[in-house]
Amino acid sequence: MKIQINHLAKMEGHAGFVGHILEGNVALAKIETQEGARLIEGMLIGRHYMDAPIITARICGICPVVHNLTAIESLEKALEVKVTDQTRTLRKLMQYSQIIHSHGLHLFFLSLPDFYGILNDLQLIKKHPKEADMAMDIRRWATDLIRLIGGRTVHPITSQVGGFKILPAQEDLDEINDRLPALIKKAEKLVKLFIKLNYPELNRKTEYICLFNDKEYGIYSGDIKSSEEETISSTKFSKKITEIKKQYEAVKKAKLSGKSFMVGAIARLNNNHSQLNPRAKALLKESGVKLPTYNSFYNILAQAVELVHMLEESQKILKDLKLKEEGQVEYRVKECFAVAAMEAPRGTLFHYYKLDKDGIIQDCNIITPTAQFLFNLEDDLAMYLPNIKDMTAKERRQKIRLLIRAYDPCISCATH
Repeated sequence: MKIQINHLAKMEGHAGFVGHILEGNVALAKIETQEGARLIEGMLIGRHYMDAPIITARICGICPVVHNLTAIESLEKALEVKVTDQTRTLRKLMQYSQIIHSHGLHLFFLSLPDFYGILNDLQLIKKHPKEADMAMDIRRWATDLIRLIGGRTVHPITSQVGGFKILPAQEDLDEINDRLPALIKKAEKLVKLFIKLNYPELNRKTEYICLFNDKEYGIYSGDIKSSEEETISSTKFSKKITEIKKQYEAVKKAKLSGKSFMVGAIARLNNNHSQLNPRAKALLKESGVKLPTYNSFYNILAQAVELVHMLEESQKILKDLKLKEEGQVEYRVKECFAVAAMEAPRGTLFHYYKLDKDGIIQDCNIITPTAQFLFNLEDDLAMYLPNIKDMTAKERRQKIRLLIRAYDPCISCATH
């Protein structure tokens, strides 16, 4: 039996799927990326380091903020730049806002239709008009905050090595904070909708990787935490990842100690759920999901829980945030290198840069979340296909799309 989906819609970038089942056994389960190489890393070689945050933000239109900030963080580590607490706080708000708007888009408009067998989002909006408005309000709030701090909604321009070129107005931040109580209630209602969904059965043990910070739910900074091994620095961990590039694919895929592994919301929830904010923690308990879970379909529910957590975290920061004018941090350009990691909506993102004495980029490497979990997705698909082989062709395609979209892949990032 051959199962082929030429185009997987409702995800960032272009990809297809092909599977072969021979005498009841899965012989092939493969995601076929359908984008050409974009050569962002090669484009950066020979350029000044200040170009890296601006150029890498163009890797993705959904998560430009995390590429921008991870590039900055890596360069600041290399150059030993110590930014102020205010700068770190504003960057965290940008990071949380990006995850909120990305999760909001994926949850309601990309994944939820799969549970109802709906192909046209207009039908979903008719089915859940109030929830659609809630999802749009939440995303609008997040993009408004990104624009206030980053200068524009997509591809921020105010953030740079050492701080910000310009600060947002305090009254604008106060106004956006005033909108949060109502938004948190809306987000809670959306999560309850996702709690009620019927998630397919899937149980395949895998290793979960994410940031860990002993002071907070790791998103902006921390070490790398594994569900199976000890926590280590991002520099040490990046050396354990093996990137695999095949001639016929534009994407680089990654393995850890020769095995597939998982990153993303479900990894963060499995490893760091004890650090969730109160409302998010209560919703997780209400869901009845026992952690750790090895059902990748629950990545959708994990994103929903994170949506509330990020709004709560933003509220904690904004209620006490009083901006003050700050000058740029002084530092010296030198020959150096470093790697930094942050949590993108889809998982841990790594940026590595090596500079010469004039600040010209000599080497760089970017490892995206999707590149890390593609092997794991294929392993899940290989286990899942026998469960659906007796369904109709239409039903099989729907279930396969549901699992693939549960991962929330970004093929644009993977083929950077």
